[in-house]
Amino acid sequence: MRNTFLALLLFFSLQSTAQQTPYERSNKKETTTYNAAIAYYETLAKTYPKAKLLTYGSTDFGKPLHLLVLSSDKVFDPAVIRKNNKRILLINNGIHPGEPEGIDASMMLARDLLKGDKIPKNVVVCIIPIYNIDGSFNRRGTSRANQNGPIAYGFRGNSKNLDLNRDFIKTDSKNSAAFQLIFNTWQPEIFVDTHTSNGADYQYVMTLIPTQKDKLNSILSTYLTKTLVPDLYRGMEKKGYAMVPYVNSIGQTPETGITGFIESPRYSTGYTTLHNTIGFMPETHMLKSFDLRVDATYKLLQTYVDVVERDANLIGENKRKADEFVTKQKEFPLEWALNKNLGDSIPFKGFEAGKKPSELSGFDRLYYDRNKPFTKYIKQWNNFEPSVSIQKPVAYIIPKAWDKAIALLKLNNVKVEQLEADVKLNVETYYIGDFKTGTRPYEGHYVHSTVKVNPVKQTLQYYAGDYVVYTNQVSNRYIIETLEPQATDSYFNWNFFDSILDMKEHYSAYIFEDTAAELLKNNPALKAKLYEKKAADTVFTKNGSAQLEFVYKNSDYYEKTHNRYPVARLLSNVKLNLK
Repeated sequence: MRNTFLALLLFFSLQSTAQQTPYERSNKKETTTYNAAIAYYETLAKTYPKAKLLTYGSTDFGKPLHLLVLSSDKVFDPAVIRKNNKRILLINNGIHPGEPEGIDASMMLARDLLKGDKIPKNVVVCIIPIYNIDGSFNRRGTSRANQNGPIAYGFRGNSKNLDLNRDFIKTDSKNSAAFQLIFNTWQPEIFVDTHTSNGADYQYVMTLIPTQKDKLNSILSTYLTKTLVPDLYRGMEKKGYAMVPYVNSIGQTPETGITGFIESPRYSTGYTTLHNTIGFMPETHMLKSFDLRVDATYKLLQTYVDVVERDANLIGENKRKADEFVTKQKEFPLEWALNKNLGDSIPFKGFEAGKKPSELSGFDRLYYDRNKPFTKYIKQWNNFEPSVSIQKPVAYIIPKAWDKAIALLKLNNVKVEQLEADVKLNVETYYIGDFKTGTRPYEGHYVHSTVKVNPVKQTLQYYAGDYVVYTNQVSNRYIIETLEPQATDSYFNWNFFDSILDMKEHYSAYIFEDTAAELLKNNPALKAKLYEKKAADTVFTKNGSAQLEFVYKNSDYYEKTHNRYPVARLLSNVKLNLK
């Protein structure tokens, strides 16, 4: 009898140990490796029928992205799940593998939901174990110089040295394409992307970046600001982790005030906003011990599950209304600016900052005194207003040559149609009037900004197979913020169309001088335009080459496609012959 008891005790002890994560087995000092994480999730999926481990696409490292799905009724088809009116919560981990708390917290969360049979009835929980697989293999313990553990961790860049949290529009990595496939297949209502912060020292373990409230659809924004965020704060306070907004200081220390984070679509939560999904970036504090950071992340993820389960019907209805609204929306903001005149105050638990001589240089350096904690109110500015807006066209016309843009539109559930036959269409086109370009590469690109366009109405020839994208879709925000060149993260700004900025033909000046003289003789309007320019611009008057160039660019010899943005706007609802 005693032997039987000991055998059973050993069996259950081994079972318990087998379900421990690598993080737990390391006495909470190490983060799991990629191979160990996937093996752990494979075991969970084999052990529990309510879990399924799926793979999508590939990554630059040659491995697919995994997605663990937890479903109380064992339904793993996203279309059926949506038909059954269930909410989908998507948790993304390891976009920066040196910030690994979510990787380990999600493993424990999945196990505990399965083991305790606590998967909510109205919510399907989806977990990407490690998004930046490439960076997770580049493992060491020194790349994040200021971070307090774990012993070793992955690297921020992927195998192409890309920061994947800048790649959600340009999609230079296969990782991004695989993520977008997951996102647009599952269409989550709530998205959480786990991170670790850098910056000032303060008392909080967890800070939070919600989707920027002013950029989010107003229906969703009201729920976010009035219900979801306050309840997350209250829930975490009860669990021992008071939170504060992400500490984006305007000065050297938080007491100078903080501003909200304006995430453009290159970032994960900026991208999800384009699809009317409420997104979050929880940022644990790098200076707190790793075990506290993992525990805080675990408890926050639990809180998300609880709140989404509680509000499942409301969240679904809000998303439905927001999608319906955006299909009919006429005006769309493209760029945003912080309103510096509109702020408020929030309580903040910090440490007193001071200056002391640097042991390295002898000059004064900043330090925080953890023996002098304080609670005080600090200023917060978190109101953003549109600085550039446009009226949507009926549709965009895209020549079929621009295949990367078309492929990304399709990946994002944008309905694209094709012309059946060649046709001439009256459209509005943009000529790129001015723009700025970075002097150094950023994420593999010389990014454009501050784009000015000159709209011109033209009749252009289009051909069978060219694409038509109507703006009566749920994906309108994605369509407009990628195809309008003035938008912060437009395809144009990410260099998709740079070839149109080059002239392909020109002239020999000594020959074109005679042609120009003939043009001025036969075209009084052009001659008047030239003399008007000379009268208004004394520098131009003294520059013969500039005058010759002026005549050329105002003649039929000048190529009409130079600086003409290739995506045209169809302004009238004409009947098109579509495939």
